[in-house]
Amino acid sequence: MYAQHGNRKIKKGCKERNGLVKRILMALLKKCTGVFLTQISRATNQRNFSISGTCSAIQKMTRVRVVDNSTLGNTPYHRPPRCIHVYNKSGVGKVGDKILLAIKGEKKKALIVGHRMPGPRMTPRFDSNNVVLIEDNGNPVGTRIKTPIPSFLRKRKEVSKVLAIAQTFV
Repeated sequence: MYAQHGNRKIKKGCKERNGLVKRILMALLKKCTGVFLTQISRATNQRNFSISGTCSAIQKMTRVRVVDNSTLGNTPYHRPPRCIHVYNKSGVGKVGDKILLAIKGEKKKALIVGHRMPGPRMTPRFDSNNVVLIEDNGNPVGTRIKTPIPSFLRKRKEVSKVLAIAQTFV
């Protein structure tokens, strides 16, 4: 009971077993490949999520640069100032929003005066995330702001004290 397969003679029972083994191996390969592909798709979905546009805006644990001449913001320290809370519903800070900073082991409120994320048309985009330290009542801690401030902040009444110490607008 031999069957001819090309130039080889194979027993009929062996041929059936070989077919069964091939089917099992193919099923295992498909299953493993499917698991592998789902892991890849999950990883790419997470990767796409993590490089979204909100990463350039100010959210929790974002490093910021203090641009006023306050002593707290300008003396060197081994840790950069970081945002620990954003005072709005979305949790992503834009220009004009108030945030809570961890700076030199203290908690201070700050006002965002520039961020890296591109905004609407004809609004400036900055190279760094800039903030100005403010007190709880809204008064700025410093007396001068070293970088240009977006001019559309002039429409907001609650930041008028910060705008009064600004030197240049863009």
